[in-house]
Amino acid sequence: MKRIIISLILIGCMVAATGCMGLAGNVNQGSQAPQAGYSADSNLQGLSESKATGASVMPVPTVAPVNQVPGTGIETKIIKTAQVTVEVRDVSAAADSLKTLANQNGGYLSSSNMQKNYNNRLTATVVIRIPQSSFESVLERVKASGTVKSASTQGQDVTEEYVDLTARKTAYQNQLDAYNRIMAKSDKVEDILKVQQQIERVQVELDQIEGRMRYLNSRIDLSTITVNLQEPEPVGGETGHSFITAINDGIAGFFGMVDAIIVLLFTLLPLIIICGAAYGVYRWRKAKKAPLSGTQAPDTQEKKS
Repeated sequence: MKRIIISLILIGCMVAATGCMGLAGNVNQGSQAPQAGYSADSNLQGLSESKATGASVMPVPTVAPVNQVPGTGIETKIIKTAQVTVEVRDVSAAADSLKTLANQNGGYLSSSNMQKNYNNRLTATVVIRIPQSSFESVLERVKASGTVKSASTQGQDVTEEYVDLTARKTAYQNQLDAYNRIMAKSDKVEDILKVQQQIERVQVELDQIEGRMRYLNSRIDLSTITVNLQEPEPVGGETGHSFITAINDGIAGFFGMVDAIIVLLFTLLPLIIICGAAYGVYRWRKAKKAPLSGTQAPDTQEKKS
């Protein structure tokens, strides 16, 4: 009887131990982070199906994002820019509003230039940088701030350049690591100097690549919107009616006519001189012939008599 009781106790302990091990395995499997290429939803779905059916189900791999370059793990890199010309009643207030709009959307005012044009109309050029995720919404709010005179949007795809820079960066980093290992094993001063030159060369190339990548990331992450602000055209034309302007235009026309006459006179001056000389010769020859005809007239009268 005692042997049977002891056997039952041992069997119970073994079953309990087996259940604890299975429970620990399920807990560990559910707590692991999803691996690359698999989604958390697919893991949870696989676990639930395996618990329901008792069979092991492999997680379903997720499809790579559409905006990702296949085989590189790099998302598509687009630099977005826009230029908008807006007619507003108050240029100064509109420029301040654009600065506030950029700050509210996580961007900043890059530059602002305000001046009066030749018609004494106030104009301003405001450049704002905003996150690319807010590009479309901010652009619509800029257009809604006044009367849009012109608008254009550009998207520059720099994905190919970015992929090339990433590959070159990896290659130079591998070279740098190799040269550093050679440097650590070198004993001769000559060898150390040669390796040091190669390390400096690779480091310069690496710094240039990283600088270009930082520039591209800045242009990609923060889109640029250039806004040209201008006041509306006044009633009655560009400058409106003004008697003073009419008088000034008349005086300007008078002096313009005088200038044209002076230019024409000096242009025709050689021709005038030639014509004057020819006319002088003609008068001189005519005056010379007149006395001769006067002296010959009496002789002819005597012959007739």
